[in-house]
Amino acid sequence: MDLTADEIAGVAGLFGGLTRAELTRALAELAYKRGGTHDPESFEPAVDRAVESYHLVAVEPDELRAEAPVLVPGPVAFPNPPAGADDLPHILDVPERTVDRETAGRAAGERLLAEAAAAVDDGDGDRVAELIDVSYELEAWAGVDVATARDRLAAFEDAR
Repeated sequence: MDLTADEIAGVAGLFGGLTRAELTRALAELAYKRGGTHDPESFEPAVDRAVESYHLVAVEPDELRAEAPVLVPGPVAFPNPPAGADDLPHILDVPERTVDRETAGRAAGERLLAEAAAAVDDGDGDRVAELIDVSYELEAWAGVDVATARDRLAAFEDAR
């Protein structure tokens, strides 16, 4: 079952956020309902891509009284639960969570700062361009000021 990053974010959003294990289990349940492969581990690469692209943001567990980081829809996501996903909250025994945008934005901002430095240090022009776009989305999404990181990324691009 191929899902877009927006669909994966939509599944996480149905619950207010899910741990990685809960999310892959939810995706496996959805695949089972559709008659497809339903091994939770098979969804790890898709979840990784959604996190890398900022469709999902990991919020540390101490912020939410959870046992593991909770993945919530991120700044570039247009959460769109796939067909059949609306039943998942009734099927899975997962607590509904409330993650405020400020908390998620702070987590995304810290990650962006670290990734911006790494992309510049590594000379990764493609990632630099992606992160510039994410920086604008993040500021609009959560009001997080990442202008310093964006300036560093833009300076790298200008120097190329």
